[in-house]
Amino acid sequence: MLTTKRYDYTPFDHIRQHPFISNHRPFRPEKVAHYARDILENGLLEPLIVWERTNGEYYLVGGFHRLAAIQAIREKHPGYFDRVDVRVVSGELDEMRALNLKLNADRLDTKITEYFDTVLYLGNANWDKERIATFLDRSVTWIEEIIRFVPGMDSRLRKMLEEGKVSWNKAKSICRQILAAPAEKEKEVADKLIEELNKSQGKIRRKKRLLSPQKAIKRLTKQVEKNPETRYTVTLEDLLSLFVVLAGKEHTELHVERVRKTFPGLMD
Repeated sequence: MLTTKRYDYTPFDHIRQHPFISNHRPFRPEKVAHYARDILENGLLEPLIVWERTNGEYYLVGGFHRLAAIQAIREKHPGYFDRVDVRVVSGELDEMRALNLKLNADRLDTKITEYFDTVLYLGNANWDKERIATFLDRSVTWIEEIIRFVPGMDSRLRKMLEEGKVSWNKAKSICRQILAAPAEKEKEVADKLIEELNKSQGKIRRKKRLLSPQKAIKRLTKQVEKNPETRYTVTLEDLLSLFVVLAGKEHTELHVERVRKTFPGLMD
């Protein structure tokens, strides 16, 4: 069972990397450099998460960029951070891999595709759908849809999802149509639907402005008057979509959907 055993102050050199637990997001040198500057100035504010496999045997589960940042600091400043703050967890290997995947996916800018491998891995590790849903703070239906559609999803469609060029609802609709096709027609149907999707993505919307700055100000003003404590959690992509929609000339369906989801009540 996955549990937090304790918070500790552990020798840095005792933390190792397990061959089956890794950082699933692209390694970004600029992020490492940012963390290095911040840790030098303010200390390690968020502890590393380590798995104590046996007594005194630690494997990194969460904090790969921060670990690299500390390594860079120690190369320039011998003796710095000989010990670091850690959250020590225990459990089985599949639970550690699940936690690692969850930590990589649980960010404000997370796309649904970043949950795919987590859900499928846990399913293959014999976790039932309810347990996966509880672990990821998602609905069982959401988990069921990933398990149903992702394993056989066309690689072209998945890439478009990863790049934010198509919504999850649209992707599910395409998957349903492919699954409903006769076995000998599946590829033909997939090719046709992907081609149509590519064509639609290439058409930039140049219709009547959906949301003007003036209308946005009026609606936000009313919301502030009704619920002044309302808070939005937004990503850079959310802000970009909002500005594109406000510009009124080159927004796509994905921009519109993102604004409607992130800023409820702002658009019709």
